[in-house]
Amino acid sequence: MALPIALYSSAQVRALDAHAIEALGIPGYTLMKRAGEAALRQLRGRYPLAHRIVVVCGGGNNGGDGYVLARFAQAAGLTVSVLAVSDPGKLRGEARQAFEDFRASGGRPRAFAAALLAEGEIVVDALLGTGVKGPVREATAAAIHAMNRCGRPVFALDVPSGLDADAGVPLGEAVRADCTVTFVGLKTGLLVGDGPEYTGTVFFDDLEVEASPGEFAPRLTRIVQSEIHAALPRRPRAAHKGDFGRVLIVGSGTGMPGATRLAGEACLRVGAGLTTVAVAPENVAAIASGRPELICLALTEPRVLTEALARADVVAIGPGLGRSPWARAALDTVLAADKPVVVDADALNLLADSPVRPRDDWILTPHPGEAGRLLGVTIQDIQQDRLAALDALLARYHGTIVLKGAGTLVGATGRTPGVCERGNPGMASAGTGDVLTGAVAGILAQCRDPWAAARVGVLVHAMAGDAAARAGERGVLASDLARELHHTVNL
Repeated sequence: MALPIALYSSAQVRALDAHAIEALGIPGYTLMKRAGEAALRQLRGRYPLAHRIVVVCGGGNNGGDGYVLARFAQAAGLTVSVLAVSDPGKLRGEARQAFEDFRASGGRPRAFAAALLAEGEIVVDALLGTGVKGPVREATAAAIHAMNRCGRPVFALDVPSGLDADAGVPLGEAVRADCTVTFVGLKTGLLVGDGPEYTGTVFFDDLEVEASPGEFAPRLTRIVQSEIHAALPRRPRAAHKGDFGRVLIVGSGTGMPGATRLAGEACLRVGAGLTTVAVAPENVAAIASGRPELICLALTEPRVLTEALARADVVAIGPGLGRSPWARAALDTVLAADKPVVVDADALNLLADSPVRPRDDWILTPHPGEAGRLLGVTIQDIQQDRLAALDALLARYHGTIVLKGAGTLVGATGRTPGVCERGNPGMASAGTGDVLTGAVAGILAQCRDPWAAARVGVLVHAMAGDAAARAGERGVLASDLARELHHTVNL
């Protein structure tokens, strides 16, 4: 199955399981058998030449899925070794039945030993799934460590063992899978935080259980390509530049011409009609000579900025702004103008230093460090639970929040947050955040919807990063992304 757009918490997926059993009348063991069948289909599709598999089973329902998979794999003619990390005799419920059926079919599990992992061409992780609570226990951690070092591809059932299914962070030791097949509902932890580092390629099967939209509202949604056309529809033939918005970007204090230049070019590349950059006077020549399509204003006195704001439809502030009194005055003037505004970089740091009244029409785009300053916590606090951090930012600042990083999150009050799966580590270079600021502002000028502009801006920026990294991630420049934006907004 294609990955669904909706993502759920582990508690919601457990509720979906209960709904299937109690309301739909599907026995729990039937769901377990469906999971085993689905996992075997994905495993054979992914590794069609593999004939020997090792299944590492734990003591809960994830282990039950593993015993079902092992039985079906034996019936399909594969050579199967099952290694039990905990005593199968202590299994209960559906997991116990799965073990008994495996044993009745001739299967004989053995106690886990790291050396036995070499018997398989593929290792199946059926240890913990979503059942882990708190740090992984010592014996289980040792088994996970051995799987990660065995030199075989690891195929995880539901969630890589040791990974928090909600926050996407390892709870001590966690399986680093080559691929993961997940069931019933796509779990948030597979796509947020460090989740993608541990899941590998994610496959999905709903086991013929459908969520009721009213009862099971998703915790997250994937930001998908169809949103680009919705926000940026085909242009009428008689269109002119005035139809696509006037953007003012305020930034580039002393010694920082590049930041606003990058944001301005990105704004043009996504299709804004007119883009003006207002910068410290000494930066005008460098920006104008490098990108003549930008209108450059020297911020010599407050009147210049006030007049520019009157002409703008959308404002972005922050790239290269600095934290000087000049920068503070520029931010105060922009916020007083009551225009839709994208706030980034040093403008966010100024907000953290001297908070102002929350607004519903602004878009804040912090990276984890800036988010920590805005909330008065550490970067580690932000990264430990990025969804909770997004919720806290929304509660304090309102508007639309873009929490940047691997798996960028987009949230707004009353909206289901979005997560972006695209992007790559090559984008961890100077200036890529400035490109995102310009892209979001340029799209906002065209669609006039902060929510759509934030989601689509994040997506096309990440897609541009992936396009720029075609030849390799190392050495990707922010200007490479800016050039690629023209293609990503025209897909």
